[in-house]
Amino acid sequence: MQGISACIFDLDGVIVDTAVYHFKAWKRLANELGFNFTEAQNEQLKGVSRVRSLELILEWGGIKKSAAEQQELATRKNEWYVDMVHHMTPEEILPGAKELLESLRAAGIKTALGSASKNARVILEKVDILPLFDVVIDGNMVSASKPDPEVFLKGAEALGVSPDKCIVFEDAIAGVEAGKAGGMKVVGIGEKSVLNEADLVVSGLQDINIQTLTNLYNSK
Repeated sequence: MQGISACIFDLDGVIVDTAVYHFKAWKRLANELGFNFTEAQNEQLKGVSRVRSLELILEWGGIKKSAAEQQELATRKNEWYVDMVHHMTPEEILPGAKELLESLRAAGIKTALGSASKNARVILEKVDILPLFDVVIDGNMVSASKPDPEVFLKGAEALGVSPDKCIVFEDAIAGVEAGKAGGMKVVGIGEKSVLNEADLVVSGLQDINIQTLTNLYNSK
């Protein structure tokens, strides 16, 4: 395929949208601590680690907790979140995602997941597309958060592919920056005004096909 060897996908906002579950879990935690947590605030947590998300929420609530207490709160929130994602179904796959993954594999292009989520494998199993990925790199396997390119570079390495032969799919600014920092072409999923560092921006994977990716890869 004219140079493209692999495609590496972020999970949340690209393949599925679990933001609603994160929001519900964080909101429940904030409410139990005695303050509210809004959808606008939740947007600011996009692509942010669980630990840092908790720090921001506590700051917004004007609450101080020890490191041990923060760990307990983060664990509690994650247990609620995991319980919700365990009830996900294949109907929650975002439009075009499964079709694109299937067409990439049919074309001999390798696929990897590169996500900060520590629950990525469970989610892929629940929505029944785990077999469509050659490699899954998740939050249990990396130490640096995006915009550090570690998760994508590990994906390329696990696939046995040079980074410059990979295309990354991302919906967050930090993720786009990570892909670019790793020397990869990046397709942004979302708004062009937000993801303006991406090489191509589309509203969703339903707008992508093999020819689109070939053209992107061959463009300067």
